[in-house]
Amino acid sequence: MVPEILFLKQEDVLNAGLMDMDGVLKMVEKAYFMYAEGEIKNPPKTMISLDSDEGVWKSRFMSMPVYIGGDINRAGIKWAAESTLNQKTGLLPMGIDMVVLSDPDTVLPVAIMDGTLITAMRTGASMAVAAKYLAKPDAKTAGCIGAGIIGRTTIWALSKVLNQLEKVKLFDLNIKKSQELFEEFKGKVNIEIAGSVEEAVKDADVVITMTTSQKPFVKKEWVNRARLFLQVGSFEAHEEIPAGADRIVVDDWEPIKYDPFSVFQPLIKSGKLRDEDVTPLYNIISKKSPGREGDEFIFFKSRGMGCLDIMVADYIYRRAKDLGIGKILHLWDSPKWV
Repeated sequence: MVPEILFLKQEDVLNAGLMDMDGVLKMVEKAYFMYAEGEIKNPPKTMISLDSDEGVWKSRFMSMPVYIGGDINRAGIKWAAESTLNQKTGLLPMGIDMVVLSDPDTVLPVAIMDGTLITAMRTGASMAVAAKYLAKPDAKTAGCIGAGIIGRTTIWALSKVLNQLEKVKLFDLNIKKSQELFEEFKGKVNIEIAGSVEEAVKDADVVITMTTSQKPFVKKEWVNRARLFLQVGSFEAHEEIPAGADRIVVDDWEPIKYDPFSVFQPLIKSGKLRDEDVTPLYNIISKKSPGREGDEFIFFKSRGMGCLDIMVADYIYRRAKDLGIGKILHLWDSPKWV
C-alpha cells in the first residue's frame, strides 16, 4: 500500500475556503460544543522555549494533539512556533504553524498543511464566539489593542456577531498597522484609530487585547464601563481587572490554571480564585452553565485549543480533495519493516 498524503501550502489552504469567516465561526462553535459533550480529546499543549541572553524567550515551540469524534472522526496535531526575531525583522511571520491530519484507524497521515492562517482565523473566531455568548446584546463600542494578524481576524469576526456594533477603537504601538486595518475595513467596520491604550478602551462596552506584551498595561480604572474583557495574550490586563470581575470565563481551565504566565496566577496563589469560580466557555455554549446575567462584568481568557485548528483543518482537507487542490506526497513506496 502506497499511502497518499495531501500537501497544502498556504495558497492552497486559502483557495480551499479558509477566508469564509462565517463558516469558521460555525466550526469553532461546533468544536466547543463537541468538547463539552465529550466527543473531543484535547490534552494540554506542550511547549519548549528558547531564551535569549536577557532571560526572556526568543522562540518557542508547541505541540497540540487532538482527536475529534462524532461526524468528524479525525486525529491531528498542530505544531505551532513563534519567533521574536521574525517579529523584529518583519521578514517572516512571527508565528509559523503546521497541521498534520491522520486517519484515526490506520494512523496514516492524510494531510500536511500550513496552519499559520488557520490559527489566525480560528483565534479571531474564538474571541467572537466568546463575545456572542458573553457580551451585552446592546454592545456598541469595542476597544481593541493590537493591530496584527489576530487583531485583523478578531475585528472581522466581531463584526459578524455583535449586531449592535457601531465603532471599533483601535490602538497599536505601530500606528502603521492600525492605519492598514483602517483602510482594509473601510466601508465594512467603523474603525477609529486611538492614540493610546487608555483612549482605545475607555468607554468601550467590550475590550479585547491581542498583543505579545510581556507585562500588563491595561489599568482597571480605564475599563470601568466595559462589561466584557477578552484577553488573548498572557500579560495584558493588570491583576485588579480579573480580580474585580463578577465572573471569570475561559476556553479551557486546566491548561490556564497551571500556566505559570497566566494573569490568574497571583489570584490562584492567594486563594482568591478557585476552580468553582471559573466557567468554561464550552459549558455555556452547551447550556451546562448559564450565560451572561444582567450587567455583570465578565473577564474571558483564552489560551487556545487545538481542537479548533483541527476542526477547521479537516474541513480544508476535505474541501481541497473535492476541488483537486494540493500536491500528493508519499510516505513510502513500500514499508520496509511491517
